Amino acid sequence: MANTLKSLVCDDSRYQKSFQMFRERSSENECMREFIHNVLRHVLSSVGNGKSHLNVIGLGSGSGEIDLEMLSTLRMKHPGVTVDNEVVEPSSQQLHNYKVLVSKNRDLDHVKFTWNKMTALEFEEHWKEKKTTTKADFIHMIQMLYYVKDPEATIDFFQSLLDNNGKLLIILVSGESGWGKLWNTYRHLYCNNEVSQFVTTGDIKRLLDSKGVSYQSYELPSQMDITECFTEGDEQGELLLDFLTEVLDFSKTAPPELKEGVLNLLRHPDCSTESDGKVVFNNNLEAIVIDQK
Repeated sequence: MANTLKSLVCDDSRYQKSFQMFRERSSENECMREFIHNVLRHVLSSVGNGKSHLNVIGLGSGSGEIDLEMLSTLRMKHPGVTVDNEVVEPSSQQLHNYKVLVSKNRDLDHVKFTWNKMTALEFEEHWKEKKTTTKADFIHMIQMLYYVKDPEATIDFFQSLLDNNGKLLIILVSGESGWGKLWNTYRHLYCNNEVSQFVTTGDIKRLLDSKGVSYQSYELPSQMDITECFTEGDEQGELLLDFLTEVLDFSKTAPPELKEGVLNLLRHPDCSTESDGKVVFNNNLEAIVIDQK
């Protein structure tokens, strides 16, 4: 059954449209901004050990809005420092959007941006080939471990790049979110694609616990309006369904029994709440902060 389905990540144009629809319907960016301003600013106060220059690596930085929020917070906690910021993003469109955002911001003279149009694995290989000895003070992986073949190896490598007092930030969907319930139920029916992993913070915490790696975790409450998913033929609802399932044209290509099952689960109280005619999906995230090895 799953072999007839294609992964959404195979069509970047469709993926970007679905992702944009997700951003419009969810409170994800808002909850991340709240976390940055209320929690992360305290976490970042200890990085750098008083250095006048900090190194930052952003993996899967997308269009840069959240990155710039973190850079702004870093500057507030460390006024006067200069920053080297390695941006790692495989999407040409997202990288372009990030550059446009930077060009419009007048408060970034202290930041040197290095643009890397590549995946995290390609960046890792590039880093090793250059035999770079530079250490990073802050590395962030926001909503990107879904798209690496080996999340454990990726975390291990980038944790090894942290300098004294360095911090690695991972943000993913919570294992207790609607995503966790959806993936646990249907992951075996979705695309068997090496580029896309159904991984939650629950998986990452179990991995870290098994290796004895210490970390701090923070819940980030978020929700998403998925009402349009239940209107047959609704274009915006179909884009949301593509994003929810990571399947290209899910509504048109999924077998009827799979489509019915997914829609029923999306409406189930384990995943969503219903009020005033709206179906609101549990989009809760969780942030994990790891220190230097």
